[in-house]
Amino acid sequence: MKIGTFTYGSENLRIRQWGEGAGLEIGKFCSIADNVQIFLGGNHRTDWISTYPFGHVHNEYFGDFHIGDHPSTKGNVIIGNDVWIGSGVTIMSGINIGDGAVIAANSTVIGNIPPYQIVGGNPATFIKSRFSPMITELLLKLQWWHLPLPEIKALMPVLCAPPDENTLAEKIQLNLATNECAHTSENSC
Repeated sequence: MKIGTFTYGSENLRIRQWGEGAGLEIGKFCSIADNVQIFLGGNHRTDWISTYPFGHVHNEYFGDFHIGDHPSTKGNVIIGNDVWIGSGVTIMSGINIGDGAVIAANSTVIGNIPPYQIVGGNPATFIKSRFSPMITELLLKLQWWHLPLPEIKALMPVLCAPPDENTLAEKIQLNLATNECAHTSENSC
């Protein structure tokens, strides 16, 4: 399990797994409410006659019968940066949640969520995009969560306001110039 810096609420997570080996990655600056469950496995086979996990429970009655792929997982859960997960959310295995996404309280996530989208319900479905496609593209280029802490602190007035295309484009250009200078000699900048 990997949890990014400044993410909070992860101490309240209920991570459900039964040895399938799937991993969990949570990005930086995520907000996780209470009673969030993440299933890294435990899927039952609905394509078999019985969904019961023979060989995994009550072996004293059924013996050590081994069946492959039961319980099973659909893979890792990867949660991007600056994601807000509401109270009572359930996230199933094999899910990717994009940067800046918002998941409404009591939702069940069974499919991937693109960056900067708001989803809700059971199963969670698209409610709306947080921003225009251009703003989303600029935010994904900026990736403010990867900036050094002093730069994030300086950027806080921009982060805590409605987005403006010109301001974001300016900040991206400034960061590109700063990064170029960091990789060249001091005399050239």
